[in-house]
Amino acid sequence: MPIVSLSFPQQMIDEMDEVQSSLGFTGRSELVRAGIRLLLQDVKDKSAITGRVSAVVVLTHNEENEEAVTRIKHRFDEIVRTHLHNKTGKKTCVELFLLEGEGADVTSMTKEFQKEDGIRSVRLLVL
Repeated sequence: MPIVSLSFPQQMIDEMDEVQSSLGFTGRSELVRAGIRLLLQDVKDKSAITGRVSAVVVLTHNEENEEAVTRIKHRFDEIVRTHLHNKTGKKTCVELFLLEGEGADVTSMTKEFQKEDGIRSVRLLVL
C-alpha cells in the first residue's frame, strides 16, 4: 500500500485520536481511510442527483465566515426557496437552506459550501 504524508492542525489530530479510540480504529491511517471512503461515496451520491429536486442543506460556521455563506447564497438565488439563519453559541451559526431546482445546481451549491475553509460542516438531504 502506498504511503501518503498528510498534515493536520493539532486540534484536528486531538479530535481524530478521540474518534479513533472511541470507535476502535487501530490507528490514524485506518481512521483516515474510513473518512476518505465516506467522502468518496458522498461525492458519488451527490453526482448522481439529476432532474428537478427539492433538498435541504444545513451548514455550520463561525460567525466571522458569514461573508462566504452570503456570497454563495446569492450565486444560487434561483434555487433558494427559504433561508434560515440561527446563532447557536457565542460565535457559531447554523444556516438552513430549502432548495428547489436542478440536481446539478443543488450539488454545485453544496460543493461550494464544502470548499470554504471557514465552514465547519455541510449536510445535504434530498427530499
